[in-house]
Amino acid sequence: MFETISLALGLEAGPRAASVWFGLALGLVFGALALLTRFCLRRALVGPVEERASARGVWALALAIAIVGTQAAVAAGWIGFSEHRFHATTLPVLGLVAGGLLFGAGAVLARGCITRLTVLTGGGNLRALTALFVFAVAAHATLQGVLAPVRTTLASVSVDLGAVSLAELPGGAWAWTAALAAAALVVAFRSGAGRWSLAGAALLGATVPAGWVGTGFLLHDEFDPIALESLSFTAPWADTLFWSVASTLREPGFGVGLVGGVLGGAFLAAILSRRFAWEGFESPAQMGRSLSGAALMGVGGVLAGGCTVGAGLSGIPTLSFAALLAFASIAAGMLAAGALDARTARGSRGLVAAE
Repeated sequence: MFETISLALGLEAGPRAASVWFGLALGLVFGALALLTRFCLRRALVGPVEERASARGVWALALAIAIVGTQAAVAAGWIGFSEHRFHATTLPVLGLVAGGLLFGAGAVLARGCITRLTVLTGGGNLRALTALFVFAVAAHATLQGVLAPVRTTLASVSVDLGAVSLAELPGGAWAWTAALAAAALVVAFRSGAGRWSLAGAALLGATVPAGWVGTGFLLHDEFDPIALESLSFTAPWADTLFWSVASTLREPGFGVGLVGGVLGGAFLAAILSRRFAWEGFESPAQMGRSLSGAALMGVGGVLAGGCTVGAGLSGIPTLSFAALLAFASIAAGMLAAGALDARTARGSRGLVAAE
């Protein structure tokens, strides 16, 4: 398909170079919408009680649109996931669970998953920016550095389920798509979220199938193939870090463009909505907590095969068992860390009162 498009438009760039611009454009849309809707899984699960329902509504509606749009593209024959890493024949159970739990706990410590930190950075949050650097270093170390043996060891503990996705179970892809989307829609429309927030969430969810179709269909070139991918932030941030310090050794791709686009989109939305504000760490303890959480997310995101967006918003629409297990583990890690956080806070208040 890319050859036809490039001839029609007179493009000289190859699909990889074009994917950078595509990632940039998609990131601009996602970044702006994520900032305006306050898109955040941590807030939906363990944020302030009065905000959780509306945050869940935004997240659930985005997921419903992502699922339906992605499976519609599969049904149309535009994309397929048979060779995607989420559809590998063996399920690295230990890595997915351990990574998901680490990522979830890290997101609570850092007060936001890596997607939220990227968006907050565009809005002027220097705490988030600092955490992003630590996250990227930890992710790269786990992918290709000193922590790579940990990744390969955990990945070796796997099981063969005989099936790789819900599409292979009774009912087929559309029955499971309908079930997942319907459940998400119920959560969304019972959440009490405002109509503009839900409208933004729907548009945000549509960026996921747009990413799959863009990289897997529009930019597909048999003679110069690029990876099929959509929204994700773990590998893209590791790639962005490596490219930024060694650009002569590696060409940028979709992920680098996506990261730049999200930062730019969030910045523009923050400026136009008058939400831009410089923020920093309030204490050494807060800094230590944030950077510790970022490191846990960097390691966990690689082990789990993605973050809340990579394994969740983009991964679940593939109907992959690996993505579902990784996302469930991330959510469990957030809930466990959030419960421990709340218990510690109550204990501290009780100690102060006793004194």
